[in-house]
Amino acid sequence: MAVVIAGISGAIGSALAERFLTERPDEPLIGLARDVHKVSKALREHSGVHVLDWQAELPLDLTGHPEVREQLELAKGGVTLIYAAGLLHDEGVSPEKRVEDIDQASMLRAFQVNCIGLGLLVQTLSPWFRGKRLACVAAVSAKVGSIDDNQLGGWYAYRCSKAALNMMVKNLSVELPRKYSPIACVALHPGTTRSALSDPFSQSLAKLTVHEPDATAANLYGILAGLSEADNGRFISWDGRDIPW
Repeated sequence: MAVVIAGISGAIGSALAERFLTERPDEPLIGLARDVHKVSKALREHSGVHVLDWQAELPLDLTGHPEVREQLELAKGGVTLIYAAGLLHDEGVSPEKRVEDIDQASMLRAFQVNCIGLGLLVQTLSPWFRGKRLACVAAVSAKVGSIDDNQLGGWYAYRCSKAALNMMVKNLSVELPRKYSPIACVALHPGTTRSALSDPFSQSLAKLTVHEPDATAANLYGILAGLSEADNGRFISWDGRDIPW
């Protein structure tokens, strides 16, 4: 078995890595980050963790990492890919409140990080999905990406790119089983989690239930550990309930 976590420098990605290392200490963990220096020292120096530079808008290049390719080969199909990368805001991107706030560059950046990166990673890693063990592709999505659930509007780049991520997951859940079996491809809603992503919205968060990253990781790990082929194509909340697309 092998675990690949894209976005390992983020609050959820980092907490999930720690959880997997605790629950499955003998399995190799491959962490992908735009800036490896933002990955915690504990993860960077852990003997069972390989941390690689990764840009969401580019295919993952493993040609210079034979040790990672060997770990994926030894997994015999039992690869768990967790896409925990996400962009709501940064120096040049902020959530839009009105249609007048839509910015083309911000929209494109959100789609690159929140959606396109998953497709490119699956494109690179899918040859290692083939085997007797269950392969899993799990994208950390968001309830605000649900079209049925949208009652408030706003946040155009984030909502639209997460909805696109959900469609990417749905597409993959249809195609991948034709080539690789057993496999489960799902979207996960982590719940509101205390992180750098949520920090600017502290006033709004006061009205919500906010999970600490380790609690979110525990919830998501429980779902991931229980996945089977029957779950392929689901959009699952942190508490195990299905969310409408």
